[in-house]
Amino acid sequence: MTLIKSISGIRGTIGGIPEENLTPLDVVRYTSAYGQWLLANHNTTSLKVVTGRDARISGAMVHQLVNQTLVGLGLDVITLDLSTTPTVAMAVMWEEAAGGIIITASHNPKEWNALKLLNNKGEFIDAQSGEDVLRYAQTENFPYASVDSLGSISSRDNALSKHIEATLSLPILEVDKIKEQGFKVVVDAVNSSGGIAIPLLLEALGAEVIPLYCEPTGHFPHNPEPLKEHLTELARVVVAEQADFGIAVDPDVDRLVFMDETGTLFGEEYTLVACADYVLQKTPGTTVSNLSSTRALAEVSQQHNQSYYASAVGEVNVVQLMKAKNAVIGGEGNGGVIYPQLHYGRDALVGTALFLSLLAKKQLKVSALKKHYPAFFMEKSKLTLSEGIVPEDLLSQLEKEYQNEKITTVDGLKIDFEAGWVHLRKSNTEPIIRIYTEANTQETATALAEEFVQKLKALSV
Repeated sequence: MTLIKSISGIRGTIGGIPEENLTPLDVVRYTSAYGQWLLANHNTTSLKVVTGRDARISGAMVHQLVNQTLVGLGLDVITLDLSTTPTVAMAVMWEEAAGGIIITASHNPKEWNALKLLNNKGEFIDAQSGEDVLRYAQTENFPYASVDSLGSISSRDNALSKHIEATLSLPILEVDKIKEQGFKVVVDAVNSSGGIAIPLLLEALGAEVIPLYCEPTGHFPHNPEPLKEHLTELARVVVAEQADFGIAVDPDVDRLVFMDETGTLFGEEYTLVACADYVLQKTPGTTVSNLSSTRALAEVSQQHNQSYYASAVGEVNVVQLMKAKNAVIGGEGNGGVIYPQLHYGRDALVGTALFLSLLAKKQLKVSALKKHYPAFFMEKSKLTLSEGIVPEDLLSQLEKEYQNEKITTVDGLKIDFEAGWVHLRKSNTEPIIRIYTEANTQETATALAEEFVQKLKALSV
């Protein structure tokens, strides 16, 4: 497996050969490159970097390599150790650090790990900065510090509690109303750091928590991507325990999905829709999601007489457009909620608090809430590319074939039909083309996805 280097970070499978997998040499090389980029963009050598990791098995090993490499560059490390992606992002701001590194492969299986790189605002570095880091990585001429100029390492054990406190202090939340409900909630945290973070938040909101896979061992009991087919045990336990709903998060706690009281998934696409509905009731303004996200957000925004905008896929692109449009909420249809009053990053904790505020305000069961939103159905497929296949060539051929339809090429190729749409794009994290479709029925969305899988296969021959 080729080591994947993109604005989404440096990602690969643990072990194997350098530059083909994520090995200790790669960790040191790309951490050094990031440190070099920080030093080149600041007028002082006295810089702080916040680091943290999810609970995956390789996390402690990679984290120590990252920390000691930064020390070797003369940078001071503030380590949160086991943490969440949004907590590390917020800690960068609290500590007035130059940047941050999160050791997590997000939704990827246990053999994967990655370095996610943050700027001094606690946001993912942009494409140009990412290119600069990759260029430094190729020089292999890193100016490591002398013995008297080595950096230091200090720990922070209160970052998660500060994150929860900052979340619950948001004026928009209905904290007292949530506490009055006494929600009973099952939490599937796939044995990662969400098993600590989400229960603590829920308990602070007066909920009874039934933990499912909440021990942060890093041994994922199922595929860690919070999709319907991976959450069958969550559905069973929600029904068996007569819980009000269930919550599932990915290993680094920036993606959030809900399960209703019947064991039916609320829908990862509708996490942001529901949270935006609540925010727009309180603070009218524009909304943003990416091109692969449901059009339900646009319709809900329109119902509130507000504008909606679509960005290229990727959190950094969503954030850039949110800032440009002064959006009050945004995110991605994978269950990622970005509420800028807290910080510009996907955050399952603030998403949970906003969703519970909506439930408490409307006095509805989760199944009843879902019926309030436009019903769209999505299919998410992918096609693994053979060695030597250039995805841009495939998309270019399809663009010509469908030139009479509404075409968007901001990110890959999106084709809008009367009965739905298809979005085709090269993944930033895997050697695949992702195929997203949406329509008014699941059958139509599934058929549309299969149609384009077959077209891509035919073009790949």
